[in-house]
Amino acid sequence: MARLRGEAVNSLRLAAIAAVGVLAAGVTFAFLCAAGFIAALDAYGPLYACLILAGAFLVGTLVLMALYAALAARWRRIAEEEAARARAQAQAASPLADPRLILTGLQIAQAVGFRRLVPLIAVGVAAFLLARSANGRRARRDGEAKSSR
Repeated sequence: MARLRGEAVNSLRLAAIAAVGVLAAGVTFAFLCAAGFIAALDAYGPLYACLILAGAFLVGTLVLMALYAALAARWRRIAEEEAARARAQAQAASPLADPRLILTGLQIAQAVGFRRLVPLIAVGVAAFLLARSANGRRARRDGEAKSSR
């Protein structure tokens, strides 16, 4: 509990420092914009100064939008790859894919006899399906918990 409290305090401190940094950067940016406007105002007049600053902000906005789109596509691709990897691991973890299990099952079938195995196989299939559905519910619940974070 103390460790979590310490981590929370450190996170709050970092958030406060980041907020002050963003505020300082905003003030700095405002003064740079004002200086650019005054320089353009002296050189080109008020109309062109406003148009120059508007164009600069438009270019900056377009660059940020392109960066956001690229990052969003990358994050989406990573999430899809993780989901595919999780599905592949779930399929690979199937106990019926193990050749040793199949060989053991055939040896048991030969030793006991196939007619006596029919009820045992029915019980085994039912147990397998119950275990598989429980694993599927657990995987969905874990996936929902990860996506809500």
